[in-house]
Amino acid sequence: MKFWRSVVVKLWATILLLVSFVLFFVSIMTMQFLQNYTASENEKNLKAQAEKIAEIFETHELDSALEISWELINQVTGLTIVLSPTESYTAPYEGKTLKIPLSYFLEDKSLSQVLEKQEPTRVVTSFSEQHTGESPLQYIIIGVPLTGKDGQNGAVYIYQSVEVVEEMARETTEYILLAAGIAIILTTFFAFFLSTRINAPLRKMKQAAFEVARGKFDTKVPIVTNDEIGELATAFNQMGRQLKFNLNALSQEKELLSSILSGMADGVITFNRDGTILMTNPPAELFLQNWYSEKRNQQNPAAEVPTKVMELFQQAVNTEKEQMGEISLGGHYWGIIVSPLYSHQSIRGAVAVVRDMTEERKLDKMRSDFIANVSHELRTPIAMMQGYSEAIVDDIAQTDEEKKDMAKVIYDESLRMGRLVNELLDLAKMESGHFNLTIDEVELEPFLSRIHRKFQGLAKEKNISLQFKRESNEQFFSFDSDRIEQVLTNLVDNAIRHTGDGGTVSIHERRDDRGILIEVEDNGAGIPDEDLPFVFERFYKADKARTRGKSGTGLGLAIAKNIIEAHNGFITVHSKQGQGTTFSFLLPRNMQ
Repeated sequence: MKFWRSVVVKLWATILLLVSFVLFFVSIMTMQFLQNYTASENEKNLKAQAEKIAEIFETHELDSALEISWELINQVTGLTIVLSPTESYTAPYEGKTLKIPLSYFLEDKSLSQVLEKQEPTRVVTSFSEQHTGESPLQYIIIGVPLTGKDGQNGAVYIYQSVEVVEEMARETTEYILLAAGIAIILTTFFAFFLSTRINAPLRKMKQAAFEVARGKFDTKVPIVTNDEIGELATAFNQMGRQLKFNLNALSQEKELLSSILSGMADGVITFNRDGTILMTNPPAELFLQNWYSEKRNQQNPAAEVPTKVMELFQQAVNTEKEQMGEISLGGHYWGIIVSPLYSHQSIRGAVAVVRDMTEERKLDKMRSDFIANVSHELRTPIAMMQGYSEAIVDDIAQTDEEKKDMAKVIYDESLRMGRLVNELLDLAKMESGHFNLTIDEVELEPFLSRIHRKFQGLAKEKNISLQFKRESNEQFFSFDSDRIEQVLTNLVDNAIRHTGDGGTVSIHERRDDRGILIEVEDNGAGIPDEDLPFVFERFYKADKARTRGKSGTGLGLAIAKNIIEAHNGFITVHSKQGQGTTFSFLLPRNMQ
């Protein structure tokens, strides 16, 4: 009784019943379909043969047509060709097919319509020879009209016993039933085999489950398959390992937490309730090392952490709320967030997250300096424009010449403000990426000569020798001529303005394997070493008092750097105070 209630028998019986039902249903539907399909295809073939024979008689001589027609039909098919009521031909009698007399076709109403109305027809009828004692057989007769060469109406009658089709259907049915029987027998063996394969690992897992229940967590179920049973065995083994793992969960959790803290970019310091440090990670240790290096100058050199951190810790523990603060150590700015740690409902300590905010503070300072520099640059021209305009409004200027002088000052200051705003807009476009270059083939000799002639007058006024040298034989080069002219204008103008009387400013152009290199060199005052790293920053002026009087805005070199970098080139500066300065920039051949 226990065997019949086992999983093996239940699964075997279910598969067998399911397969038997499916095979029975499929067999019935297949046999019915094949019977209908066979009969339909047979009729189509008979009709096609009749039409082919009719076409042969219409296009060939009588003897040839008869010979071809007898070859087209098989042993189970009969054929009668009627050329006129008095002339007909019947295929030689072979096989089991009866020979139907001509009178039958002429007397039957449906079949006679082929001769009379030239309409094809199909008839299923019973027929037998008079002299035989056999029961009549059913025949399918297909008539196709035929037009003789003399214009008389004829017909082609092709017929076949229905028993032939039924015999084919019976043979097909026998094959289907035989295949279904074999499938059921094979299903019985395979279903029983499959049920046994499934049940075997289940019995092993049942035994292993009892072993685990007794406390043997190392018990494992062998994995012999990769299907769901194998996955179940894998899950069972994982469950046993997990139960064993839980015995050491506390130590492993501590190691995992330590690994996470070590990989964090922010510093983490964990305190217990009395403020003692329990755990730190490498960034936090760096923070504490900076503190230890400076604590000698503090009032409490024995403290483990900065006083600010301990204040935030006490506030977080007392208020049970997150506290935030900031501290400066060793030239770095550190943001500190202290949050209370809970054990169930009580506070058992706090955790402090320390983040290096130095870069953020530098960016804030750059932003504030930029605003201050813009305000500083605009304040002077605005004050001058306001003062001179008030003088004109209050009629302080008595003569037209004085008024024109004041208006000229206002005009010059407005131009200066306009230049500043335009340069700011250009610089903003370059730095935001909304800056398009117009790259053309530029003839170098006329281009550089134009820059040289452009500053000849200014150089003569200041008694400065402006020289131009070309060491390459490049005739054409691709770049944005307007923007590169803007760069050279700025560099040459700066060189002239910072070179004293009798000085020299040189423009050198030479070829490099990478492209062309242009240098603007002067023997002026030079730039101090501490100012060299900042010359390309916005509004940076090594000598603000000197530059302001010479219409400088502090943006020219920043714009020049962005233009060169937009050409995928680079610009550098070399200078020594008291000996002169050299600005060099490279325009590459391939700007992609």
